[in-house]
Amino acid sequence: MFERILLRSDMIRCALCQDAPCTAACGKLDIASLLRSIWFDNEKAAAYRFPESNPCPGCPVPCEAACVRPGEVPIRALMARLRDEVKPALELPAPTDDERLRAELCGVPLENPFLLSSSVVGSTYDMCARAFEAGWAGVAFKTICSFEIHEASPRYSALTGPSGSIIGFKNIEQLSDHSVAENMAIFRQLKKNYPNKVILASIMGQNETEWEELSRLCEENGADAVELNFSCPNMADEGLGSDIGQVPALVERFTGAARRGTNLPILAKLTPNVAKMSEAAEAARRGGADGIAAINTIKSIIGVNPHTYVSSPAVHGMSALGGYSGNAVKPIALRFIAELAKNPSLAGMHLSGMGGVETWQDALEFILLGAGSVQVTTAVMQYGYRIIDDLKAGLNLYLAEKGLESVGAARGLALDSVSETTDVLERDTILFPKFHREKCIGCGRCAISCADGGHQAIRLGADRRPILDGSKCVGCHLCLLVCPEHAISSSRKRITRK
Repeated sequence: MFERILLRSDMIRCALCQDAPCTAACGKLDIASLLRSIWFDNEKAAAYRFPESNPCPGCPVPCEAACVRPGEVPIRALMARLRDEVKPALELPAPTDDERLRAELCGVPLENPFLLSSSVVGSTYDMCARAFEAGWAGVAFKTICSFEIHEASPRYSALTGPSGSIIGFKNIEQLSDHSVAENMAIFRQLKKNYPNKVILASIMGQNETEWEELSRLCEENGADAVELNFSCPNMADEGLGSDIGQVPALVERFTGAARRGTNLPILAKLTPNVAKMSEAAEAARRGGADGIAAINTIKSIIGVNPHTYVSSPAVHGMSALGGYSGNAVKPIALRFIAELAKNPSLAGMHLSGMGGVETWQDALEFILLGAGSVQVTTAVMQYGYRIIDDLKAGLNLYLAEKGLESVGAARGLALDSVSETTDVLERDTILFPKFHREKCIGCGRCAISCADGGHQAIRLGADRRPILDGSKCVGCHLCLLVCPEHAISSSRKRITRK
């Protein structure tokens, strides 16, 4: 393993184009694919795909000229660093197959652990078929119901980072607007044409009869498993969605109803809009669930217009609480997955984790905390089904490097390090920061943050490089986090408190 050389920030202006003109202009390298791998924390896999010899000696760089943002993406420099720095540091041969990625969902085989989560990204035959062709192992189909759905417009809003990419995403979307019969026809066609792909049928009923009937219909029409939507925050009527997930008695009751309708594996998809998820999860198990899916979106408000005083998305002068997703919710999702995985009352249940997954490393974190499968929506909405390439390649390479023969072998490896309280933490030593002067640009951000948000342990020398006062440093590592050049790391030097 080596320190990452290429970062998303190195190509922050890349638009991640469809049919990227940089690749067309080059004719020798699939530059767009290599750039996407860098974007999605997968520079090693990109380096494996880079030719052994330089394919472009003396190249006039037509790729940069053809870029939709000419001159703003340093393609030549990125490719040179990929070839000259990343590739020579590779330690093992590239995996030759995807066998390590095989997983299972409550006994149902998965060719890899990646599924589309129940949402617009898996709501029609064509969309699911394209996702399957791209390499996704399965889909949690958009929630099926027997009542009429009439959506608002617009129904999305987002918080974005400096590059314009989405950090947090809000939706006020509801359930499938196709009839039950139409959705059952989609299941039959998908299973006929893609028999090895997994259909996880998400359903929502209004009463026990509907939960039972929908689960029965899903089994009869080709679904491989059923996911009970006890967590959608956007349903208008009481007794639906997250209203159920917040009441364990209702979770148990409606899980039991669905169990009466099917012999398929059942997952209860639970809401994060609770203090703890275990009580509802235990209720789902009592009702007959085989697994838990978590998390659904978090109730939220994004932005308030300072002129109209309406939050986003605004629908004819009104807005509403909606579901928050995207990379910003991943820490909350991981917290709930760890809670469920460490609960002995839930031992043996399958955990399908979701919430903020964009890269293979995001997915790996869910697996290390106990998830056996991983679901994705918001990243697909932003970047497309194509992200599966880097999800699979990055995870496959990681497993190979660690000598892990399967996804299951990685599941739960991080759980022993997680405590619900800070009481277990060692507090008698201080780990100092280490300054890398060759990377430092002398901006002083570390000194500012330490002075105004830390312990006044850093000052700038005459050469504008940081100097640490060890008598004041408490080892909080705020300086490491704020450095724009990643020129500070964790030192091995420790001192024992007196």
